Amino acid sequence: MITLPEGTDLPDRDDVLGQAISFDRTRWIPLLPDPTWWPDELDECPKAGRWPRVDRRTVFNVARRTDTSPGRRHLLVAALVWGTGTKAQSVNRRGRIFKQSASEVIDARLSAALSVLRERGAAKAYFAFNNDQHIPHLGAAFFTKVIYFAGHETLTTPYRPVILDSVVSRALKAAKGVDASWPENGWSTDQYGQYLASIHDYALRTGVLPDQVEAALFSYGKQLP
Repeated sequence: MITLPEGTDLPDRDDVLGQAISFDRTRWIPLLPDPTWWPDELDECPKAGRWPRVDRRTVFNVARRTDTSPGRRHLLVAALVWGTGTKAQSVNRRGRIFKQSASEVIDARLSAALSVLRERGAAKAYFAFNNDQHIPHLGAAFFTKVIYFAGHETLTTPYRPVILDSVVSRALKAAKGVDASWPENGWSTDQYGQYLASIHDYALRTGVLPDQVEAALFSYGKQLP
């Protein structure tokens, strides 16, 4: 059972949806198979200082088009941009996804994994992205973002998909949501399912949505040594 430190506030859903990350369009476009992979919504993001900033709400809007191949491409790119920031090294690391695999392969695996999400749920989609539908260089920290944006607002059973990365994982362990052997990365499907169960239990007990709990864990994890 998750036990967050006393005084930890769960963020409002509006605050979660407004969580924004800066990005540099000029670093991304050369890494994509072609410019059509770039979603128009990212060009409409407001600037804060030097960079535009994309928030969760915008990526959710992009995710509403995942019934088409261009829409799935746009979701992948938007989720990567939201999760990466402006550092050239980080952006280039994400760019390996598109360098390693042909567009047709990415399309086919995205389509198959997201079909699993709709038909069989988040844990099965996690397994798909981690196995038969694995896209090289797209690890769990990022494909759970794709799963999250594709399904958190529309799929409620058995569990809404939620992001799992090393920061959240570290906080989950510190908050006693999992046992002491829990890894900071490389989670199995069963471990992702355990994470979903812990998140949903806490959300149910506190009357919030699961991504509010995930956001609180992320904030807590950032403060851990």
